[in-house]
Order: sequence, then structure tokens, then C-alpha cells
Amino acid sequence: MTNEARQKCIDECVACAEECESCITNCCARSGPEMADCLLHCRDCADLCWLCSALCSRESRFCGDLCRLCATLCEACAAECSKHKAEHCQRCAEACRRCIATCQTIASA
Repeated sequence: MTNEARQKCIDECVACAEECESCITNCCARSGPEMADCLLHCRDCADLCWLCSALCSRESRFCGDLCRLCATLCEACAAECSKHKAEHCQRCAEACRRCIATCQTIASA
């Protein structure tokens, strides 16, 4: 894996985690049963993206495995957030999609 690919993955994971955190904050404000899955997915996704960026930063030998799982979780989060019309949910879904692409690249390396 190149340094450029690793840095892109780190950047996308951090951006995704930040959007997930923002989505959580905004969804809590309008919290209701229809937002429960969104909150749960975003929380899990944010936590895993933060961890993935840390492992990639330290060039862990488990980075590829974690990136594979991160891409899977980002797919679930993007699918859930895409169901909601709120702008913060749409931003989160897009950040997840970008993260999926970079994590899949690292997982394949």
C-alpha cells in the first residue's frame, strides 16, 4: 500500500467519522423511533472510522482487515442515512460512500 493510498484512507475515514458525529447530533435533536436505526448506524460507523484512521496512521498489519469491516459498516450506514431527507443524513451517506471506496482499496492491497 502506498503512503498516498493510506493517507487518502485516513482522510476519508476522519471525514466520514465527523459527518457521522454531526448526523448523530442532528438526529438526536429530532429523535423519534424513525431515527433510531440512523443513530445506531452512525454511532457504530463513527467509532469504527476513528479506529480505522488510527490503525492506518500507525501502519498496523491489521489495517486491511479493519478497512474491510469499515467498508461494510459504511455501506450499512450510507443505506440507512439515504432513507432520510435531512441534509445532514445525505451528507453522512455521501461521506460513507467516499470512505467505502478508499477502505476497499486498502483492503484489497
